[in-house]
Amino acid sequence: MSHQRVAIRCPSCSPSAETAHEVLNRGGGATVRCSECGHVHKTTLEETATVERRVIVSQNEESLEAHVEIPPEETLSAGDEFLVETDEAILTARITSLESIDGARVDEAKVNDVRTLWTRAVGNVSVNLTLHPKDGYHDETRSVRIQVPGDEEFIVGRTHEYGGEEFEVERILVREDATGYEREGYDFAGDSVLAKDIKRIYARDQDAQARAWSGW
Repeated sequence: MSHQRVAIRCPSCSPSAETAHEVLNRGGGATVRCSECGHVHKTTLEETATVERRVIVSQNEESLEAHVEIPPEETLSAGDEFLVETDEAILTARITSLESIDGARVDEAKVNDVRTLWTRAVGNVSVNLTLHPKDGYHDETRSVRIQVPGDEEFIVGRTHEYGGEEFEVERILVREDATGYEREGYDFAGDSVLAKDIKRIYARDQDAQARAWSGW
């Protein structure tokens, strides 16, 4: 979803002169982001013609329903991200597919041709880990899931620590709906992938020995 751009004053970096802003969400007082400093704030915009569309947001094996107002001439594409307000929270959602008026699933369409936006939450995400044993003290591969911010970066060859797990990343598989990646898997030292784009991480368990000795 290409964000509309407007010229308004930014309370953070330009309170007296207008700067370019991206419109993230028009509902309930528009949410905008300053293109100069990145500050996100609420403002009032002149009304333009919009249409309401249904949004299904997948988050941690649950599905939430909401509605968004979008200019009818806008083109939506799989991979687009936008803010959506649900009964539970304001979420950053990424389009995974679009349901057209005739019920077909497509990757790109004009808003007028769309019935439902199918999305997943990418602000905070679950990352699947397959942890291989570091040494002989622990001989079983484990599968665990950790919760991290969607923009957290995981790097091959680097040791990360989250949710009581410490692990060295060996290989990262990228999700099908991720954009901007050349390969489905990354395994060279220094390769990095954002958490919201990760399908699974294969890593070397760095705390296996400590867990083994704790059983004595």
